[in-house]
Amino acid sequence: MKSFSLLLFPLFLFFHVSAQKKNAAFQLPIKKAISPVTIDGIADERVWADAAIATNFYMMLPMDTSLADVRTDVRMTYDNENLYLLAECFTYGTGIHMVESLRRDFAFLKNDNFLLFIDTFDDLTTGFSFGANAAGAQWDGIMYEGGKVDLNWDNKWVSVVKNYDDKWVFEAAIPFKTIRYKKDAKVWGINFGRNDLKTTEKSSWTPIPRQFPSAALAYTGSLIWDEAPPAPRSNISVIPYVLGGVNKNYEQAAKPAYTKDIGGDIKVSIGPSLNLDLTVRPDFSQVEVDKQVTNLSRFELFFPERRQFFLENGDLFANFGYADIRPFFSRRIGLGVPIDFGARLSGKLDKNWRIGIMDMKTSRVDANALPAQNFAVFSLQRKILKRSNVGVMYIDKTSLNYHPDAADSLKGVYSRYNRNLGFEYNLASASNRWTGKAMVLKTFQPGVDNKDWTYAGHLQYSSRKWLLYNQLQYVAEHFNPEVGYTPRRGYMKLNPQLSYFFFPKGSNILSHGPVINSTYYFNTGLKETDHSNIYSYLVTFRSKATLTPLIQQDYVQLLTPFDPTNTGKDSLQTGSRHRWWTAGFDYVSAPQHLFTYTGSLRYGGYYADGKLLTIGSEIGYRFQPYVNITLNGTYNRLSLPQPWGRNSFLLVGPRIDITFTNTLFFTTYVQYNQQMDNMNINARFQWRYKPASDLFLVYTDNYLPGPWAVKTRALVLKFNYWWSI
Repeated sequence: MKSFSLLLFPLFLFFHVSAQKKNAAFQLPIKKAISPVTIDGIADERVWADAAIATNFYMMLPMDTSLADVRTDVRMTYDNENLYLLAECFTYGTGIHMVESLRRDFAFLKNDNFLLFIDTFDDLTTGFSFGANAAGAQWDGIMYEGGKVDLNWDNKWVSVVKNYDDKWVFEAAIPFKTIRYKKDAKVWGINFGRNDLKTTEKSSWTPIPRQFPSAALAYTGSLIWDEAPPAPRSNISVIPYVLGGVNKNYEQAAKPAYTKDIGGDIKVSIGPSLNLDLTVRPDFSQVEVDKQVTNLSRFELFFPERRQFFLENGDLFANFGYADIRPFFSRRIGLGVPIDFGARLSGKLDKNWRIGIMDMKTSRVDANALPAQNFAVFSLQRKILKRSNVGVMYIDKTSLNYHPDAADSLKGVYSRYNRNLGFEYNLASASNRWTGKAMVLKTFQPGVDNKDWTYAGHLQYSSRKWLLYNQLQYVAEHFNPEVGYTPRRGYMKLNPQLSYFFFPKGSNILSHGPVINSTYYFNTGLKETDHSNIYSYLVTFRSKATLTPLIQQDYVQLLTPFDPTNTGKDSLQTGSRHRWWTAGFDYVSAPQHLFTYTGSLRYGGYYADGKLLTIGSEIGYRFQPYVNITLNGTYNRLSLPQPWGRNSFLLVGPRIDITFTNTLFFTTYVQYNQQMDNMNINARFQWRYKPASDLFLVYTDNYLPGPWAVKTRALVLKFNYWWSI
């Protein structure tokens, strides 16, 4: 493990680097309101005339060397119940604002918008974000890792956007009980971000280098309170649901099955910054379906978690490890198996400590002899220096009262328990230029020896022109996180990346430069098994369109038999070697148009001296702000020797989003997958009749495209209500 030690040395060198907050000189005083504030997008209250103004924003894009061209003025005040914000977003020239729709939690770069980032503990690491696009669609999320926003967090607050000839105004009231903050603290970290597609300008109240997001908490200013905000109060929310539905399996000629259920969640604030979530018989029928892909991979594909209960404060659980080494992956819990109940405690113990504890119990499934199981997860983080942290995670999966007999063994055999323990150090320098990670993991399971230790780490340097990155992974053959996602075992991986950008003056090209990304795999005996080298050149236009031509060189020595079409025709032999080159390009159009599109092309070699052509595209058109239509398509053509021959796989996914208002939505998503020979239709109607309270009507169909025969069909009506006590 010498090479691993060499990688970790720079991490611990930077462990000792500390600096003052970069933008501490940017201060916005906030005074208590002496009169009521009406949320209507009209700044006619006296309190707004008396409030301090945050203005003179700094440009981040196209360049970060001057003040912003478009003006933004922000004022804040508060009373005993709410934090108030008024943002006047002035416009340049004529023309409509660019927005996707009225749907909550929009894509930042595809909308004219204003966002607030508040670091309530002033720890440069965690916080909250609120905002809206120019049509009034709301945005809210929990912030983590110093600059990422989890938009799955959803809470109660109110806002209004009003449009004028020369500006649009965003006014909001955020209840103090919606957020978590330290008692008696009179300084919060704060920043404001603005995206204006008409001028292709992204700006921030405080100066932020262009390579970082406007959400970067390392570059916040300070909100200075005239007196400490109201002491946090106990907050209990009860969110029950009732559900009714019908589904039918036409392939099995089954009778319609009717379902009715009741359950719900309880949210309890514990102290100023901890939250206890309880759930009984949770139902996720309204969750959006997974986006399908054509699978030509040798390994299990990753599909992100979409269920609300697992997503709030999800970074404490899901962000431990790497994308391909996850000791905990919540989709292992309750997909296809009923969840009886669960509990989760998460949040901050104080300015330096964060904790996450989760426990979930699933039911027994007699059809495949799956026993009732309990899933327990413990995560603890300790902040060190300005922005780094160390953490520990423990995962325990236990089969309850599991004593399989001979009949059960024929249906399936399951482990009595599976436990994993991990330690992690996350580096984040004060300037955010240096980031990194080092971690170690171990499995505990009956019959597993000590050859299950797993190590990984990386170090990254980001400047305006340079991005340097290197990652090392060592995954043992017997490493087995059953509640995690580790598609490959028994390897060592090296993943160096390098990019450099030029910034020409007086050109339609904003930046351009080479990007090199290499991935090398070795077995545990350090013999190379495969690698991939991608050489690309990224061109970014001032319109924000991008063009990326590339060439790619691949080598694979198969470790197990593999069918290159994933259709079950035949398999290539273990140990066979394959080499090929691929050329192609990616293009993304400018986002400030009603009609947008992307294009992707790859053509080159493939396994067994074959050829692979891949064409991908996404086309979108907006009848803003009410209708957003997108069409995703991927076509793969494989030319291989017999017995595979020529194979073509088409994947098409049209989607229509209709937002009648910012509380009434309808989405239809159709997916045709030729590889799976399946057509899926998912239609979802949502009415948010009160803040965080919804009525859902969901219709799902699966078809066999050839004879156009129905496979399965389901209709669900679900009602939930957020009741604050």
